[in-house]
Amino acid sequence: MGLKIVVLAKQVPDTQHVGKDAMKEDGTVNRAALPAIFNPEDKNALEQALRLKDRYEGTTVQVLTMGPARAAEIIREALYRGADGGAVLSGREFAGSDTLATSYAISCGIKNFGDFDMVLCGRQAIDGDTAQVGPQVAEKLGLPQVTYAEEIVAVESGQVTVKRRVERGVELVKAPLPAVITVNGSAAECRSRNAKRVMRFKRALVPSEAQAQAPAYPELYQKDEALNIKEWGVKDIETDVNMLGLKGSPTKVKEIQSVSFQAKESKRLTSSDEDIDGLMKELIGNNIIG
Repeated sequence: MGLKIVVLAKQVPDTQHVGKDAMKEDGTVNRAALPAIFNPEDKNALEQALRLKDRYEGTTVQVLTMGPARAAEIIREALYRGADGGAVLSGREFAGSDTLATSYAISCGIKNFGDFDMVLCGRQAIDGDTAQVGPQVAEKLGLPQVTYAEEIVAVESGQVTVKRRVERGVELVKAPLPAVITVNGSAAECRSRNAKRVMRFKRALVPSEAQAQAPAYPELYQKDEALNIKEWGVKDIETDVNMLGLKGSPTKVKEIQSVSFQAKESKRLTSSDEDIDGLMKELIGNNIIG
């Protein structure tokens, strides 16, 4: 029994290095000013997909991401670890999308893969921490969803069994397929790159990358279709442009900042009534509690 799995992955700015240039005047993230990384929980989702591929013969794993052409690096990283292919949603029309516009674009992109059994993604991205895109994609596709997944236990009889991490422990739930599953960071870490796959897929490119850099060994791209990463624009996925980008985004970011506490900002307290009373007054006065 082979499964058709789509993994949603995002190239995110490294939030450990947020500086004064991290935000543009229009309230969008200045991604050029920050190092780009594979969203951590999306890697957990990829690992769950690859484990299903290992378990069920004939399973395929496709990765979908949205962003500029450089986001193809996410697809390559997935290929190095065992994915079969992927696509990048790219174009100016997607820029500045909030979770509503993003989930709309992604749901349209997923349909472009044809039939599928499962959509996996991380619980949330570290640049927004909203945990909204996965559930919104499920809603737009009209599919059942399982959130906070820690392990995909089994797939049988048209159902998937998932172990969820909830507030007071874990629970096992079943959902009919196709389904959307969001994966926690507490799930198994993603496997390392495979050296042979790195050698094969290090030249995998989207068309705009190929046009910009005139790839070496052009004959390889005719022989090995997997080296040709798909690049889809708004016309390819049949979307309403008014529901994309800033036009389709009711949420506007006012400000982003990096908060780090220094040792000089800490307080040392004793167990005396005076110290405790003073701390409580300070917390209430700063509207932290009360």
